[in-house]
Amino acid sequence: MKDINWNDYSLETQAIRAGHKRTHEDEHSIGIFTTSSYVFKNAEDAALRFTGQKAGNIYSRFTNPTVNAFQERLAFMEKGERCLAFASGMAAIMAVGMGLLKAGDHIVCSRGVFGNTVLLFQNYFGKFGVTTDFVDLTDACAWEAAIKPNTRFLFLETPSNPLTEIADIELLANIAHKNNCFLIVDNCFCTPALQRPFELGADIVVHSATKYLDGQGRCVGGAVIGSNDIMEKHIYPYLRTGGATMSPFNAWVFLSGLETLAIRMKAHCDSAFELAKWLEQQPGVTQVHYPGLPSHAQHDLAKRQQSHFGGIVSFELAGGKDHAWRLIDATEMISITANLGDVKTTITHPATTTHGRLSPEVRALAGIKDGLVRISVGLENNNDIKNDLLRGL
Repeated sequence: MKDINWNDYSLETQAIRAGHKRTHEDEHSIGIFTTSSYVFKNAEDAALRFTGQKAGNIYSRFTNPTVNAFQERLAFMEKGERCLAFASGMAAIMAVGMGLLKAGDHIVCSRGVFGNTVLLFQNYFGKFGVTTDFVDLTDACAWEAAIKPNTRFLFLETPSNPLTEIADIELLANIAHKNNCFLIVDNCFCTPALQRPFELGADIVVHSATKYLDGQGRCVGGAVIGSNDIMEKHIYPYLRTGGATMSPFNAWVFLSGLETLAIRMKAHCDSAFELAKWLEQQPGVTQVHYPGLPSHAQHDLAKRQQSHFGGIVSFELAGGKDHAWRLIDATEMISITANLGDVKTTITHPATTTHGRLSPEVRALAGIKDGLVRISVGLENNNDIKNDLLRGL
């Protein structure tokens, strides 16, 4: 196979072809290497591979051809130098923490992140002497004021979950670097098809591959992308030792998902934009959260930072939890599930699902009200989605 520099190609082409290294069988589709270990030519070959003096597969906990292909492809698409794959999105965030943090370190994190990310930082990193301060995602002054001499990194999701707030990545990157901190961006909602955090100054990008990268709700996985230096020194040693490994089969599924990522994201965005505008006109809906709407507080920033506005729409109902549950229960086609990024439209009540383990006080600070409903807009006919919501609206 020709040695191709995939950096010379567009994202759509990278998503289909990058990372594939054909074997002697000359296969056109990437194979699944379901093997736990690899045979060495001799004792010296084994020793050189184990010590890192010679490239090659060692053990599938941390080297596998199918997983490697996924890692290389996603790194090209994100414009990062190196990617490592993990068993889930939360495992990827755990790897960042375990790789970069030590007892006594400090994190600044946005309030508008996935509930389990909050719990990971507070309940588990906190056990080992790592403290976390949570700040308003869009308040640059709050971010800077929260930084301490022992702050190791700033962590955020943009757009946020579930209110789709937008952070100014370039501004926060400048604040982080001025204070000798890393900026870590969860790019799950946008994917590299819509947003490139490295081009705006981010140091590390994390993904839940379970979501849009797969796109059909089939597998669980995660990824961390960063510079060769950061990945080799901090993240790879944890993967090799800790074993939060992505399976070859899941990597193969994600590779297939990446092939259609660009066209799927455009379709998700177009449908979500149409649905958001429609929801603004519905009685009983008091507010719609979608970056594509002029009413969104960071609409102009989203236009500058993203190529489109995403597939997640959240909205608030006047009747609180009772009306939110009634709406959700009245749907017939839409899937009641907390997952997102699927070709199937999904609906959930964040206050009692994704953020249900947080205290009411923490939810209130994050702006997650009892009447809030989140929809991950799928690829069904948009009129069918609207009609299904009308059963409860």
